[in-house]
Amino acid sequence: MKLEVVSRSGQTIATLDVNPEAPVSELKRKFYGLKRKYYPSRQRFTLPLKPGEKRGTVLDDSKSLSHYGLGDGGKVEFKDLGPQIGYSTVFFWEYFGPLVVYPLFFFFPKYLYPHLEAPKQHHLVQKLAVAYWSFHYAKRILETFTVHKFGHATMPIFNLFKNCAYYWGYAAYVSYFVNHPKFTPPNEKASVACLGLALLMQLGNLRSHLILSNLRKPGEKDYKIPRGFLFNNVTCANYTFEIWGWLLYSAAVQSIPAYLFAITGALQMTQWAIAKHKRLVKTFDGKDGRPKYPRRWIVFPPFL
Repeated sequence: MKLEVVSRSGQTIATLDVNPEAPVSELKRKFYGLKRKYYPSRQRFTLPLKPGEKRGTVLDDSKSLSHYGLGDGGKVEFKDLGPQIGYSTVFFWEYFGPLVVYPLFFFFPKYLYPHLEAPKQHHLVQKLAVAYWSFHYAKRILETFTVHKFGHATMPIFNLFKNCAYYWGYAAYVSYFVNHPKFTPPNEKASVACLGLALLMQLGNLRSHLILSNLRKPGEKDYKIPRGFLFNNVTCANYTFEIWGWLLYSAAVQSIPAYLFAITGALQMTQWAIAKHKRLVKTFDGKDGRPKYPRRWIVFPPFL
């Protein structure tokens, strides 16, 4: 069949000869063969807007063209998503920065605080803080390549610079004050207790990621309801543990930049959690044989 590819303004870009039973991914490959600038991960196809619709239906790579009612002479709208980069690449670099930047202030105070006399020995709280920070980001890098399964292979390349600016900048900001030669440590026992609990939060976060990783079988892309562990009470248990981990770290070091980092991250993760919760509730509505999403808290259960 002949399928017309148009821009969002309705201008014809290309006309392709495709099998109606072919998956959308085949349409992307054929379009790439004609327009070499737009490799498949950079493409997005949607159905033209119908009266009363605000957003067109995005075509899923794994579904056939006929699934969307497309036949000979049909039209699809093309959008250029811009230059793309792999999720794992972005995650590696955004986590690698804090893993390197934070310890610099701990190990090289002579060069990073040249106007101050470097301490002969760091406080125990500073030592445990750098160990916790390094453990967290080493864990995140390891998870990126061994645990996480990404629903999308790529993201816009701009995200690499935006995410790195956030993580690398906050790492320097927090570390500068926590490892400052004039840093006054809080109560040592309280700090050790907070960091110990924070470590438990990181282990809870790891278990949550393993549960999420095992939700889908190889090749599956459909949404699944996470169950077990804290997921029986909370939609985004992984965010719950992550947020509490950084709040406890901040309580341990008693540093305003650390609290700002924790709060900024908590606000962003809460926003993601709300969006995911709404998506799961909408997907699992109990209709047409689908299970109904159980009542759950979004981020924090009542006992936290």
